[in-house]
Amino acid sequence: MNFDFTEEQKLLQQTARDYLQEHCGLDVCRGVLESGGAYSEALWKGVAEMGWLGAAVPEELGGAGFGRLELALIAQELGRALAPIPFSSSVYLATEALLVFGSDAQQKTHLPRLAAGERIGTFALAEGPGRGALDKPTTRLSGGVLSGTKFPVADATAAGLAVVVAQGDVGPVLALVELDGPGVTATAVGSVDPSRPLGRLVFDGAPAEPLAKGEGLAAVRHLLDRAAVLAAFEQVGGAERALELTREFTLGRYAFGRPVASFQAIKHRLADLYAAIQLATSNAYYGAWALSTDNAELSTAACGARISASEAFDLAGKEIIQMYGGVGYTWEYDCHLFYRRAKSLSLALGSPGEWRDRLVARLEA
Repeated sequence: MNFDFTEEQKLLQQTARDYLQEHCGLDVCRGVLESGGAYSEALWKGVAEMGWLGAAVPEELGGAGFGRLELALIAQELGRALAPIPFSSSVYLATEALLVFGSDAQQKTHLPRLAAGERIGTFALAEGPGRGALDKPTTRLSGGVLSGTKFPVADATAAGLAVVVAQGDVGPVLALVELDGPGVTATAVGSVDPSRPLGRLVFDGAPAEPLAKGEGLAAVRHLLDRAAVLAAFEQVGGAERALELTREFTLGRYAFGRPVASFQAIKHRLADLYAAIQLATSNAYYGAWALSTDNAELSTAACGARISASEAFDLAGKEIIQMYGGVGYTWEYDCHLFYRRAKSLSLALGSPGEWRDRLVARLEA
């Protein structure tokens, strides 16, 4: 049995890495963070032209027709580059929701524009600080209109289309709403990672429709599982890049006439970080297999990928600051970019604690 990606898939990943090395250095992420912009429009246009936004979208709907495995590898490279674009919101969540739960008419209406980058999608779940509103959201969908407040929402001010978790007539439902339509107010809010901004969405009788097959708590959880696997690859990519930069810096930084990387304490910490990343990579591969084959093990595989990838990137974000020594915490160095992104991604789909509870519950069931 082959547990690795194919040569064609690896070539796609290398192509993505080469493109991002040329067009998305860490200065691009810093530029968005320092300017207060929503995202890099030039990079967004570029990845759209590369076909990445529609990687999993069928060709007849304007996509590239690759698949989830290819999308996972692209996500890993975007994570390495700390790409300041709403890729995860639009692709892992909004596009994925339409692919899995949308009707033919909903897919034909929205997927071509999402795949072309003409429209940005997002996903609205949380209704304030604390755990996400999964079971009983206060946002309501009734009579074709949506009312309530969602906060925080990733890329809320940049998006034109949102998939919203709302309370329907018989339980939670995934609702589709045009954010540039009437009854919608989007405002920006501060976040730990301004290169991936958050916002607040207020719905006051906004026209909306349920996704054709997106009714019930099971549908919401399934969408989160799918997005968790893809987000895990992005986290793994960021952790790998942080480790590489940390290793390179410690090899070039001298103390007492020796590279600090030669000291046992530094070696052990680098080894611990490497081991955490390898564990996360293994779990992410397992999740990608379950996602690409629609296997029933996705529910537990997604939890494992989400938890281990969050822990690995969080550790990488801390260690890069610590091992850069006295300059690691400064604004001029790039260490804080990784720390910010690690914190942002670890909470984007619910905290690792929520996913641990979910894993335990699913294993017991």
